[in-house]
Amino acid sequence: MKKKLLAILLSAIATVSILPFQAFGYYVETSQLKVVQGVNFREQPSTSGDKIRMLKTGELLELIQTYNNNWLLVRDAAGQTGYVSSSSTYVKETKIKVPAEPNATIVSSVSFRTGPSTSSTRTRFLKEGEQVLILEKVNSYWYRVMDANENTGYVSTSSQYIETYDNQEPALEEEKEEELFQAPPNGTIVSSVSFRTGPGTDDPRIRYLSAGEKVLVLDKYNDYWYNVQDQNGTVGYVSTSAKYISTAFVEPYKQLNRMTAAEQVIQAGMSYMGVPYEFGSNRNDTSTFDCSDFVRQAFLDGIGQQLPGNSRTQGSYVRSIGGSQTDWRQLQRGDLMFFMSYKGSKASNYSGIDKSSATITHVGIYLGNGQVLHTYSEESGGVRIDSIAGTSWEHRFLFGGHTY
Repeated sequence: MKKKLLAILLSAIATVSILPFQAFGYYVETSQLKVVQGVNFREQPSTSGDKIRMLKTGELLELIQTYNNNWLLVRDAAGQTGYVSSSSTYVKETKIKVPAEPNATIVSSVSFRTGPSTSSTRTRFLKEGEQVLILEKVNSYWYRVMDANENTGYVSTSSQYIETYDNQEPALEEEKEEELFQAPPNGTIVSSVSFRTGPGTDDPRIRYLSAGEKVLVLDKYNDYWYNVQDQNGTVGYVSTSAKYISTAFVEPYKQLNRMTAAEQVIQAGMSYMGVPYEFGSNRNDTSTFDCSDFVRQAFLDGIGQQLPGNSRTQGSYVRSIGGSQTDWRQLQRGDLMFFMSYKGSKASNYSGIDKSSATITHVGIYLGNGQVLHTYSEESGGVRIDSIAGTSWEHRFLFGGHTY
């Protein structure tokens, strides 16, 4: 982020609480995060992190850093720093006008133009002695400025026409380089390992990472590869094996509590309502879905969790997590539901079947209140919601559970 007019911004923000906006004819516009729904302000980027307090609707926050897909590092009006959910349910970016005083004087009549060029339209002539607020130095030849009537435009940087207060010109670029590690390193190389340009042993090796070297794990690409940044700012891939790397990295979705994750998955799934059914649908195309492809896409879109590719392997994965239920009434919103093949519409059609060993042929997402979100045939109309109780879906149900 370019640090333009840092001194002006700091002094302007410091006076916001004691001077009404109307007291000035000048302002700078800056981005803030606005709390749109009460949300926890935490010391760490995790739902298990200690709570500082509850942020109230309408509060404005300064964004310091995007920690990951789910958490933002912010500063509140009192100067307290902490973490808040990045979900638009809780915070949204907004522009605010911060009152500011002029920082330059016109020393000789000069054109006030619509763009940074002598071929741009002249709005008017700025007069000798007129004060302006320099918003940025576009290049060596042009300032973008605001006049007392809150009109913005461009003026020559030449000292023949304009004098800046205290000779403090806004910088073209930021005044100092940002840290290479925008977040603290969260991984240590255990033994020398290849640092590659892509997630595969066939991808070119950038170099070898040395034992003891610190890295920042950015993402878990799959079970075999981390996407990491080294201390030089280079981004590449490294094996996930504990033989090579020790890390505190946790997939972002695992930092969500299950209720929040469930709502995000369901919201993502509902966005595909009516998308046509196709058996064996292309996993890289969301124009059609079969049951397991739909579930996989909802979790990928909603919380970034990559599930196995078909209903049977998804069922095995859920069982491996533990806590699965054979009574669908014990499931929680957002849990996966697994079903056997259709034998008929009556409960008697399924009597005598050992469901503990029955083959999984269908999967859906439990919505609560006895409803399932899923897709199962071309004739059904694609992604849809069905009731469970007293239907063949209840008779076919095998088990269900959460995904982490």
